[in-house]
Amino acid sequence: MLGLKLATDPRWVNIVESNIEEILTDHAWCEQKAASNAISLITQNSEKEELVTELMIIAQEEIEHFKMVHDLIKERGLTFGRERKDSYVNELFKFMKKDGSRNDALCERLLFSAMIEARSCERFKVLSENIKDPELAQFYRDLMISEAGHYTTFLAFAKKYADNVDVDKRWKEWIDYETSIITNYGKNETIKYADNVDVDKRWKEWIDYETSIITNYGKNETIHG
Repeated sequence: MLGLKLATDPRWVNIVESNIEEILTDHAWCEQKAASNAISLITQNSEKEELVTELMIIAQEEIEHFKMVHDLIKERGLTFGRERKDSYVNELFKFMKKDGSRNDALCERLLFSAMIEARSCERFKVLSENIKDPELAQFYRDLMISEAGHYTTFLAFAKKYADNVDVDKRWKEWIDYETSIITNYGKNETIKYADNVDVDKRWKEWIDYETSIITNYGKNETIHG
């Protein structure tokens, strides 16, 4: 359904599990930004009644998600850190066309929003299927369903309001561009919840640790070593 060309490596979840506080903080801020994006679209397109009505629902849901993640942080005795730089979103923003009619500009903004929601949905699916923490697995499973709804809403409105844009063609261009971002930044796992994790370094630490386990327990000839 999402049409993304590059899937998230499930091993990314290993990094998530070793940086829960960092990941949840980054996630919380992403939800806050998603709510702000919806409100900004409302402000700039207040005459579009149907769009405004749907965006109000999305904004409310994103704020609720923000609260849910923040509550998780508090319940686990973690610290809610400062807002993080989001390299992925910044790169996507550069791809938005600035010319054309007002409706064409809206179409670009909606495709930008749909792209973020699509990747979020894909990431939440990976987390829900691979993270060992049962509470977080269910949490991200529920969020995945919501994000999928937001993605389809943004895409549908892009098709509704585009004046001179072949939305299907333009969406494929967005998919290709997003793939190039993942290719360039994927090793750092910046999409969207680990800007401050050096994944290559952390993965080497995992390899070294696993090697020490094999060295210590290999003589037992168990299934895994």
